[in-house]
Amino acid sequence: MNTFRRILSYAKPYGKYIPEYLVLSIFSVIFGIANYALFGPVLSVLFQSDATAAVVAKPEFEISVSYVEDMFNYILGSTVASKGPLTGLGLVSVALIAASLFSNICRYLSQRILVTMKTNLMMNIRRDLFKKISSLHIGYFNNKRKGDILSSISNDVNEVQNTIASSFHIIFREPLLVIGFLAMLFYMSPKLTVVSLVAIPVSAFVISRITRNLRSGAVVTQTLMGRITSRFEEAISGSRIIKAFNAENYVAGQFDKDNSQHRKVSRSIGNRQELASPVSEFLGITVGVLVLLYGGWLNIKGELGMSWPSFVVYIAFYWRVLEPTKAIASAYASIQKGLVSGNRIFAILDIENEIKDKPDSLPLKQFNDKIEFDNVSFSYGAGNVLNNIDITIPKGKIVAVVGPSGAGKSTMADLIPRFWDVTEGSIRIDGRDIRDYRLDDLTALLGIVTQESILFNDTVYNNISFGMEGVTEEQVKAAARIANADEFISAMPDGYQTNIGDRGSKLSGGQKQRIAIARSVLKNPPILILDEATSALDTESERLVQEALTQLMQNRTSLVIAHRLSTIRHADEIVVLQDGCIAERGTHKELIAKDGLYSHLCSLQSFE
Repeated sequence: MNTFRRILSYAKPYGKYIPEYLVLSIFSVIFGIANYALFGPVLSVLFQSDATAAVVAKPEFEISVSYVEDMFNYILGSTVASKGPLTGLGLVSVALIAASLFSNICRYLSQRILVTMKTNLMMNIRRDLFKKISSLHIGYFNNKRKGDILSSISNDVNEVQNTIASSFHIIFREPLLVIGFLAMLFYMSPKLTVVSLVAIPVSAFVISRITRNLRSGAVVTQTLMGRITSRFEEAISGSRIIKAFNAENYVAGQFDKDNSQHRKVSRSIGNRQELASPVSEFLGITVGVLVLLYGGWLNIKGELGMSWPSFVVYIAFYWRVLEPTKAIASAYASIQKGLVSGNRIFAILDIENEIKDKPDSLPLKQFNDKIEFDNVSFSYGAGNVLNNIDITIPKGKIVAVVGPSGAGKSTMADLIPRFWDVTEGSIRIDGRDIRDYRLDDLTALLGIVTQESILFNDTVYNNISFGMEGVTEEQVKAAARIANADEFISAMPDGYQTNIGDRGSKLSGGQKQRIAIARSVLKNPPILILDEATSALDTESERLVQEALTQLMQNRTSLVIAHRLSTIRHADEIVVLQDGCIAERGTHKELIAKDGLYSHLCSLQSFE
């Protein structure tokens, strides 16, 4: 129930919906009751016209069901007596149509309120999910299957919408119908109604036994759905490798295994879920037959207490009770699956973000002095990746970090924008630990260009101006010119308004990198982090990108993670990492003279 209430909380404020909805629903129930109650007068006019023609006395006004019934009988009797049975039948028919019309109008208007409530609820859930996922630390995504996350965003949200949100009219309106029709049943014959009520607890018990395992089964299906989504995502992103290694049959076999298991569990859950409604209907009809037998027995004994047209109306009321009861039973079974999806959604929303601002965090509006790594160690969980790193990057200087693969170079770069927090030691900007600053202010000072250019399925213009407001077209073009990108952008079909495809798939590696550099140029950050920005490029692209990077680094404080050592010969200091520790440090000439690890790495590469 906590999950259900939490889902409903996304539809707040209730005061905007509930009062109007309740009023409309109550009127819909009242007109619906009247609709069925009018079958009694119809039968009386058709088959007991003499009795109907007997004019009864006009009743005294009072607020009660009996007054409404007696008043209608008075009007009907007067009409039949004065104008004949056919006119009386016409009167009842008009009343029947009017009751049906008003009942359905009220029902439609109440449903419109629920539709608004449902769509607002789903919009709010999706909004909070997106905000949460956008704000989560990098480590969360490293430890989670992407398919599980995508499954929660799409499948789980849709499951909540298709089960819980779509059952709102059953949850809120059908109980009113049951209460209304049960009240009329008690009014007409308490004895018969007591017998008919036997079906409710029996049905509830049987249905609870049937749906008992739905939630555990739904957990399995949603987990499998996450794996299936992962298979799709991997098939799309890894399509080149799959084809290159002729692995289509292998990945298809892996997918079929998960897909068949999902089908098996889903079939079991679906069969059990679909059983709830037929069982409820069977039990209701069984009890209905018992009511008919009991009513016939009372009639034979002369203890029924109502005419046979009234008894027909009573039976009609009883069948009308069965319909919402069956709907409630089906909705209950369906909601069990929706609650599992709700729990998976809230499992994401409730994750504590490990990287966050302190309550008393300080603003950081400008960079004045230096960046310091003070005895920094870091671990992803098992064993340190970095050990006792001490580096100072003065303002306006370029410090390069080199070393073999796995030495911890990229991890160092990731610690400055707080993609991760240090395990030991501290990183300081202008003498204060970066964890004391506001995270937004810290990242605002940084420009980051990585080996993999992160671009979006949007226009060139929007990719360069990404995240920045109030940017003019001339500023975007100026940034592109500095990044050596303006020439190839202008040659595109729609220039800066050309869509570059998913992750920039329509561009070459060098073009993607230069657009990423143009984005950093436009941001104009005082601190620049370059993480192997040219390592994946061919010689010509590297030359163009390196020229762009050289212009970008002018008058900026730069930390350069380098794989190609020819690109960092002019750095103010070069730090050589090995197994997470500083092995050497100095300028290019100093390190070559030492004839150590750096010199060895240089000998493995050709310098022009």
